[in-house]
Amino acid sequence: MAWLFLIVASVFEVGWVLSLKLSDGFTKWIPMITYALCGIGAAFFLSRASRTIPMATAYTVWVGMTMVGTAIVDAGIFKQSMSWERILCLALIVLGTGGLKWFSPTTG
Repeated sequence: MAWLFLIVASVFEVGWVLSLKLSDGFTKWIPMITYALCGIGAAFFLSRASRTIPMATAYTVWVGMTMVGTAIVDAGIFKQSMSWERILCLALIVLGTGGLKWFSPTTG
């Protein structure tokens, strides 16, 4: 269950980053409210995950999933380029975070 909490925390964090961009310098109310709710959701679920998963592992995996998710949103919604070099680097992040999960001492 802890790994599911970590995935949910990452989704909230991607929403947090997206709403930050959409808030246009905190001038738009709906993205500002979404920003606050996503930030609270990310922190809540990360704290739940870290009950079982070692904090260093949980935080690193959370950041890695957030980086990959944000890059996908950036390319999909904001039409940012995705060169093979960027894709390779994202694949290395996925490989590293997957390794942390694989070698984690928890079963949660």
